[in-house]
Order: sequence, then C-alpha cells, then structure tokens
Amino acid sequence: MKRYIPFLIITALASIGFYACRNLLDENPKDQVFIENFFQTENDAIAAVNSIYSILNSTSSAPTFGGVYHSSYWVVSGLASDEMENRLAGAPDLDQLENFTFRPVNSYLYDFWRNAYKGISNANFAIEGIPKVAMDEALKNRLLGEAHFLRAMLYFDLVRMYGNLPLVLNLDTELTPPRVASAQVYDQIIESLDFAAQNLPESYPAGDGLGRATRGAANALLAKVHLTLGNWQQSASYCEAVMNSGFYGLWGDFGEVFRLANENGKESIFNIGFGTANNSISFWEVGQFNVRLLPKALSGQIPGVNAQGWQVATQQLYDSYDPQDRRRAVTFLTTIQNLDGTTTTVEPHIQKYWDRIAEPAAGNTDNDFPYLRYSDVLLMYAEALNEQNNGPTAEAYEAVNSVRRRARFNGTEELPILPDLQGLSYQQFKDALLQERRWEFVAEGQRWFDLVRFGKLQELVPLAKPGVQPQPYNNLFPVPQEEIDLNPNLLPQNTGY
Repeated sequence: MKRYIPFLIITALASIGFYACRNLLDENPKDQVFIENFFQTENDAIAAVNSIYSILNSTSSAPTFGGVYHSSYWVVSGLASDEMENRLAGAPDLDQLENFTFRPVNSYLYDFWRNAYKGISNANFAIEGIPKVAMDEALKNRLLGEAHFLRAMLYFDLVRMYGNLPLVLNLDTELTPPRVASAQVYDQIIESLDFAAQNLPESYPAGDGLGRATRGAANALLAKVHLTLGNWQQSASYCEAVMNSGFYGLWGDFGEVFRLANENGKESIFNIGFGTANNSISFWEVGQFNVRLLPKALSGQIPGVNAQGWQVATQQLYDSYDPQDRRRAVTFLTTIQNLDGTTTTVEPHIQKYWDRIAEPAAGNTDNDFPYLRYSDVLLMYAEALNEQNNGPTAEAYEAVNSVRRRARFNGTEELPILPDLQGLSYQQFKDALLQERRWEFVAEGQRWFDLVRFGKLQELVPLAKPGVQPQPYNNLFPVPQEEIDLNPNLLPQNTGY
C-alpha cells in the first residue's frame, strides 16, 4: 500500500539547509509525496532526522509563538508554578497560566501539543523510511537512534503534561486515534530510549554533530523517566551511567553554564539548539529568552536592545536565595545602570541567558535551551538514592553538595555559605533537594514538573502567589479543545476541566 505524507513534514524537510536534500516541492501534486519515493539516499535519511530537530525550535509552523521548546514549554512550566509571573498586558492565556484559571482553550497549551505531535509525525516518518535506504549501517543506526530519542522526549513531556495520550507510532495510524493509558505511553518511551542508548554515540567529532542526541542524553532521559515513575533503582543506575561515562562535569563557575562559548560543553547533555553558536545543529529561529525575560527599561539604555520583560521571577523565588549564592547574581537582574549614571531598581528579571560579552545588545539570542544538564543528573541521582534507601546515603550527599559547592564560588573565591548538607532525615533531604532544584534551574522548564513529582504544587504556589490556589486536578493540563473538536476520541477531558 502506498502511503501519503502530510505536507507539513515535506515542508520541513525541503526547508532544511543543514544538509542537502532534493526539493520535493518542484513536482505536482504539492500536497503529498510517497514515502517510498522520498528515501533514496543517505542525505534523504539525514534530512528526515533534521526535520525533527527543526520542529523543536522553529516558529515557522506555529499557530501562536511556535516551536515545541521555543517559547511555550518553559513559559508554561514557569508561570504554572511558583517561579514566574506574567507582565505582558492583554495576554489572558498567560494570565490564566499564572493564576491557574486555564481552561481547554489556551493558545500556549495548544501550541505545545500541536507542535509536539508535528515532531512525533516527523520522527515516525524518519523511523519508517530510513531502514529502506542503502547506506552505511552505523550511520543508519545512529540516525534511527536520534529519531527514537526525539520521539521519546516529545512523548515524555506530553504524557507528563496531559496524561493519557494518542500513541501514534507509524504512518498508517487512523486520523482520529484514541487516547491510551499513560502507562502504555511510558512503556513506549522506555523502549525508544533503550534503542537510542544502544545506537547513539557517546560524542560526535569536533565541529560535526554538536547539539545532536548522544548516548548520555538517552541515559539521562531514561533516568528522569524512571524517576517520574518511581523506579528508583533504575533511575539511579542510568544516572551512574552518565556520571561514569567521563564525558560530563560541572563548570567551576555557575556563570559559565550560559556562555555561548560553552554551548554543548561538558555540562550540556542535551540542548535545544537556537541560532548558529559553536556550529551546533540549528535551523530557523533564534531564542526569545532575552526578549521575554529582560526588563523593558534596558531598551532605553543599550542601543539595539529588544527587551520586553513579559515574564518575571516571583519575588519569593528571588528572596529564597542566600544573597551571596552565585546563582542569584547570574540568574537575576534587579538594577539597571542608566546612561546618565543613575541606577533604576526593577523587580527581579531573569538574565541568565544574556551573554553580555557575545551578545551585548541582548534581544533575540543564539543561546540554546538547556533541556538536560549534568547538575540535573546529580540532583536526580541524589533524589533516587534518597527514595530507594528511605534516607540519604553518602553518595546522595556528595551529589547534591557538589552542586552547592559550585554555588559558593563567586567567580574568584569560595564563600562560607550553603554548607554541605548532612544529618538529614528522608523528608528533610527531599525538601532540600526540591529547593536546590528551584535555585539551579530557573526558567529551564523544570519547576511545574518538579512540584508535581514532589507532590508540592498545591502547597508551595500560594506562598509565592498569595490568593492563587492550584487544585489537585492541576497536576495535569487540559487537552486542548481545538484537538478535541477535530478528534472526539480524545474525550473524556482531563478531570476538572
């Protein structure tokens, strides 16, 4: 049977210039192409995988702001938590996320769902078509590993956000697939990541493949999947695989984590690529971090700055830091030096993605989105060991304390702050880990997921946002109404919506 590929996939494939591929839009009809006719050469296989990466960061095909991780994923996680507040006037969808009044019609939740399934569709296209190509077997297996990793990553974030999902794994799937139990989705995620871990390289040659999925990325994501499922031993084992690989480590200074020169360096396990920094894999769009996060007042002080300050940190988050914690100075901007020599104080804005040396004008940035960092693996390892042993072990203490020791370094010396954790009970250590993750991963799309996993969403959000009270059903987001209108098999809606 000949199958037809949706035009959105072919548009993505034909638009990629990272590797050469045939222009599929020269022929008629322009709305479909046989999969059997597309996969002819090695470059076709590469282009198919590149089309998955392109959906992660591009705004080109989005209904609102676009890209799975461009400006929806981390904004949703930050606003629907105790991390961020909205300052963009006339944006009710963002206000609803901040105040936990969101309903099934929300452009940001729809944006993530729609684009994630576009990425999954492109991954299915690659997984089904690449085996047909006569090419180097090692490269073929690596490309299939990348496709499996990316599909698993997208499903992992979807299932955590929405629960039961349509599980689409091939191109013959019916047009209105039903939702399946989240356990079935997780089984598929683990199967795909196991395949990826077996077929991906530990690293790529210098200047070639930066930003692509690696074995370390697959193992780190497996650790997070098993942590989410409560499989403590498996999570710890996958963390150990990353830690013992010899490919990763912490920068000595937290400020080095977000330097453009250090992208895809030793602390980066998997980034979502933006711009062209360091020859990383990237396609169309630069990141919106600085546009969304830096204070608008900067625009009058630095020529060329495009800063809007649409989302800000909660004051409670800023106040929770030790004043000398290196992460606070790197993460937040609270004063602006004016051209006339005076200083303007602003509420805490998030500046960690602004590399003042490489991009002094700020605005759109080439800085990548850090999806998996080595410090995340260390803190996951400590969490898994604490859960597995009903209390922290020496290895768990060392993992979290290594992150704290880095935060004591102010750029020139280690300060007598953030003493090593010791002598804590199971619950005290767990609470300390959640706090450490809060300080470490601001605006990295982690906070809502962490609060849900730790069972603290309803307890902690009101402390940062008085009068805002999440409900237990907010541990999932609503399935977008636009998708239900197209596919009634997505019913029933998640409880509470």
